[in-house]
Amino acid sequence: MEQLTRNERLDRLPFNKAHRRLLVASGIGWAFDAMDVGLVSFVVAAIAADPHFNLDPTHKSWVLSIGFVGMAVGAALGGWIADRVGRKTVFTATLVIFGIANGVMACSWSLGMLLGARLVIGLGLGAELPVASTLVSEFSPARQRGRMTVLLESFWAVGWIVAAMIGYFVIPNTGDWGWRWALAIGALPLLYAIVTRAHVPESVRFLESQGREEEAERAVRWFEAAGGVEPVDSPTGAPLPRIGAHELFGGRYLARTIAIWATWFFVNFSYYGAFTWMPSLLADQFGSLTKSFGYTLAISIAQLPGYFLAAWLVEIWGRRRTLSVFLAVSAVAAFAFSQAGSVAMVLVFGMLLSASNLGAWGVLYAVTPEIYPTRLRAAAAGAAAAVGRIAAIVAPLLVPWFLTLSGGNKTVAFVVFAAAFVLACIAALCLPERKGQVLED
Repeated sequence: MEQLTRNERLDRLPFNKAHRRLLVASGIGWAFDAMDVGLVSFVVAAIAADPHFNLDPTHKSWVLSIGFVGMAVGAALGGWIADRVGRKTVFTATLVIFGIANGVMACSWSLGMLLGARLVIGLGLGAELPVASTLVSEFSPARQRGRMTVLLESFWAVGWIVAAMIGYFVIPNTGDWGWRWALAIGALPLLYAIVTRAHVPESVRFLESQGREEEAERAVRWFEAAGGVEPVDSPTGAPLPRIGAHELFGGRYLARTIAIWATWFFVNFSYYGAFTWMPSLLADQFGSLTKSFGYTLAISIAQLPGYFLAAWLVEIWGRRRTLSVFLAVSAVAAFAFSQAGSVAMVLVFGMLLSASNLGAWGVLYAVTPEIYPTRLRAAAAGAAAAVGRIAAIVAPLLVPWFLTLSGGNKTVAFVVFAAAFVLACIAALCLPERKGQVLED
């Protein structure tokens, strides 16, 4: 009988209820990340109207931006810790930290409490996305790995839509405490995710790298039992020597690190820059703020098809080709958007840009954990996500400057076009293809 390693046993498993449970528990964390980013603007507007706070524009900008600072730090720090103490520890702690800090924010009565809570929320959510995607990629069957990781992004899109609904329906209609109730609404799904995560085993690849063979075997059998698969014995491996995060810039990984970081920065820059300014850009172009909200909503809804198309293609075309094509489509859509003069064309190319940009974002979460070894995987994913969070801080500040240049809105779209075109070429040339392969150690 063929003797399989534990990782090969995991790779060959059929998708089962244990995988589904892990995907949902992880996806809820992504939904909370989107809800926080989407809801905070509504919450800050409501807090600014509360005489107990009396926030001026500077204070509002502090509250809005400090969360992104925490996310950048949390992403880099969380991935580094996960490579040293384990994925599950960070995977469980992120939502606990977020829940406590979110509760503190809901009960805040001063600017200091708001800022402190926002910073800690950012730390928790910053670590959430890269560590969750790393754990999902390490437990997914080889044929479903890319699809499961990309599907995490669909939870993010749902969270964004839920945030808009809460901001529109709950906050204005529940009195002075409306924003506090809005922050408390997610308590039940948050509790479910935390409890579920407590029962998910530690990463088999991490356990084997630490020489914890018995725990690794129990983790594999937990997934095999859920799929009705008869367990078999696997050979014992030797612990792997630890390597430092500086290896991201070593000879073997330098090209892929540069390519991944550049792509992460662009995708986040274009989303948080262009799309957070989208209502204003459309209002300037068509002279109606009210209509621009509707146009922006239509463009934003196109995110969901982008995610699902990426999840379908990533296991057919592969990661490198799918990412390159989505970036190329982003380039074409951005250029056409910059030249469009009618509402219909703006909507068509805006929706295409939204779908392709967010589809590329989803593929990035599948690509990043796969192209680094186990001892470096979470740190690499965290560092890349941190670069993306930095772009989220920088982009909204640079867009107004671009708008002052000759061309205004067209200049913003042209910058997105040029960056997307260059990065499509970089992704096609520099990123290794890992579709269907065992994760390397």
